[in-house]
Amino acid sequence: MIRGCSHVENPSKEPIIFYKMMVKRGYPNPNTFTMAFVLKACAVVSAFGEGRQVHTRILLSGFGSSPFVETALVNFYAKCEEIRDARKVFDEIPERNLVAWSTMISGYAKIGMVNEALDSFREMQMAGIVPDEVTMVSVISACAVTGALHVGRWVHAFIEKQMISADLELSTALVNMYAKCGCIERAKEVFDAMPVKDTKAWSSMIVGLAIHGLAEDALKAFGRMEEAKVKPNHVTFIGVLSACAHSGLVPEGRRYWSGMLKCGIEPSMEHYGCMVDLLCRAGIVEEAYTLVETMPITPNPIIWRTLLVGCKKNRNVDTGEIVAERLLELEPLNAENYILLSNFYASVSQWEKMSLVRKKMKERGTKAVPGCSSIEVDGFVHEFVMGDWSHPEAKEIREILKDITDRVRDAGHEPSVSAVLHNVLDEEKVSALCEHSERLAIAFGLLKTKAPVVIRVVKNLRVCGDCHEVTKIISKVYEREIIVRDRVRFHKFINGTCSCRDYW
Repeated sequence: MIRGCSHVENPSKEPIIFYKMMVKRGYPNPNTFTMAFVLKACAVVSAFGEGRQVHTRILLSGFGSSPFVETALVNFYAKCEEIRDARKVFDEIPERNLVAWSTMISGYAKIGMVNEALDSFREMQMAGIVPDEVTMVSVISACAVTGALHVGRWVHAFIEKQMISADLELSTALVNMYAKCGCIERAKEVFDAMPVKDTKAWSSMIVGLAIHGLAEDALKAFGRMEEAKVKPNHVTFIGVLSACAHSGLVPEGRRYWSGMLKCGIEPSMEHYGCMVDLLCRAGIVEEAYTLVETMPITPNPIIWRTLLVGCKKNRNVDTGEIVAERLLELEPLNAENYILLSNFYASVSQWEKMSLVRKKMKERGTKAVPGCSSIEVDGFVHEFVMGDWSHPEAKEIREILKDITDRVRDAGHEPSVSAVLHNVLDEEKVSALCEHSERLAIAFGLLKTKAPVVIRVVKNLRVCGDCHEVTKIISKVYEREIIVRDRVRFHKFINGTCSCRDYW
């Protein structure tokens, strides 16, 4: 009964309730299979407290040395995102099997500890454990998160060499990985070769095309999906609507919004966010504001920030101040909100209000989330944080940055210092811009690779306007193709131009 209840379509705590009844009625100590099934049930519904109690009973019952139970414990802690506990149990397993390794790798990938996931995969190979489809999906997902294309390609080749069956889930993971690593053409090839494509596969392809700014291709793919009689889901429409937003296709966006409603899909926060983004980018800020005010669900800070950026672009002071007030009510300690508001006032030359915003930010002690960019070189992911010079090759990176600064200045670029929210001289602001994380990563890429190798960077924040302009110049003067994935979309820089056509 405990095992059976764990396999129902909508998981609940029913298996845990059965286990409690069993213990309360005084039955003899359950066996290792019972414990493993209960732990699985706890993992499925993230019942951390109950799972910890089961772990205690396992130790008291002497079942802690059972490989079946140990693997179930690793899975439980990993699914509950208690990765340290998962690793502790994992390290105590004398003979780790495929399931234990796969679970550990998946756990790391799930919470974004990508380097650890890839390191564990390497350890697994050294231990002589042959991975299966489940392991490969976890590793490929880790590559997608960090943009580790080199490792992702190697894993794909490994799958083909080992003749591991590329089932629907694994093929979809490959599509997603190539798209998120900036190789959208390779993603298309994998997708087109799939004999069967379900909703998840189509959605991954559409979202991939959308984040690369290939709106027309994304909408064509959606049309082919409809022709194939595959039912779209909420993710599909996030891809379609974001494609419209990134290319300013307002009529199309409205049409797909109506189509989504006809499909019976209730708009989520992400869908509303896409529509607000679409309208704001197109300069239809008042309609976007009306949409937000009439939403049946409470708008989140992301939507209010999108509106504030729209008001800044359109110099809409009255609406902008209302939006800023709502935003600060929701997140009074988020530094990003103050930076946006400060830039908003600067854009309309309201310097006194801008100073007040900076003063309030300082009084509240809010600090901005540091920009972090990663770049993969020779199969290893290197991370850079703004102003952090702890990298072993920091001296060489500084020299490359100086060369970049000189070449960019000679090309006629004037640094945009208005976005730097510090009460310092302009010279210091220029220095701060030069130390943005994506510039450190690009400098490292120039240092360690040669043309025609593409420099691929992944950033946790949106690329600032100055870095966007500078990267365009770098791509021209150094004759290098540079692909930057920020938290919004991909930017492909070639010979002084960007794939976004400056519409971002």
